[in-house]
Amino acid sequence: MKKNKFGLVIVFTGDGKGKTTSALGMALRASGHRKKVLVIQFIKNYKNYGELKFVKKFPKANIEIKTFGEGYVGIRGDKKPKEIHSDAAKKGLEFAEKMIFSKKYFMIILDEINIALNLKLLKVDDVLKLLKSKPKDLHLVLTGRGAPKKIIQVADLVTEMKKIKHPYKKGVLAQKGIEF
Repeated sequence: MKKNKFGLVIVFTGDGKGKTTSALGMALRASGHRKKVLVIQFIKNYKNYGELKFVKKFPKANIEIKTFGEGYVGIRGDKKPKEIHSDAAKKGLEFAEKMIFSKKYFMIILDEINIALNLKLLKVDDVLKLLKSKPKDLHLVLTGRGAPKKIIQVADLVTEMKKIKHPYKKGVLAQKGIEF
């Protein structure tokens, strides 16, 4: 049996809702134990997310959020060249690498990194290298649908959210406090 101080690689993936929400729940739990958490958002760039408002309102929570995305890639009216999205994701990964080895954090959440990998904005091998070389006591959480098989293989815990039913099918758009 391994000690409780073993840093896990955790993956939340699948087509169902709740991947980022689960990771943020873990951030809140860690914060409750006075642990420092960093959330690095890939893809997302909207400045009005509820989680961003929370960390501004409660700075003592020890949760930081850094956003590196350029928004939706190739959908919902995105007209940016893929290189813009790729450059943003690479900057996010470079920042993540620095923070992973800074030893400042109990947990680092790489939000929507699986989507960045699926869209080939980042290379799977670059992320695998980080996962395999992370400090032993750091918890890394990776979110986003379509986690690559190689990522799943090195992870310690993988949860797949499965969509059974979603209000979007009835024309209900994303709502404040639920999706963002």
